[in-house]
Amino acid sequence: MKVYTYSEARQNLSELLNQAQTEEVIIKRRDGAVFSVKTKKPKRSPFDVEGIESNVSKKQILAVV
Repeated sequence: MKVYTYSEARQNLSELLNQAQTEEVIIKRRDGAVFSVKTKKPKRSPFDVEGIESNVSKKQILAVV
């Protein structure tokens, strides 16, 4: 885990974000406040599923529905 001061974080933001993709990064402010930066995985919809190949026709699917 890498620790940056606020000033270092501002100057090296691109490097900080790249590093946060693989590990947690800590930023410390002069007043003692501590912040954690880490990658957040995007949420996927439960309806976001891959399609499948089948020999069922559109007409057959509509008949079932």
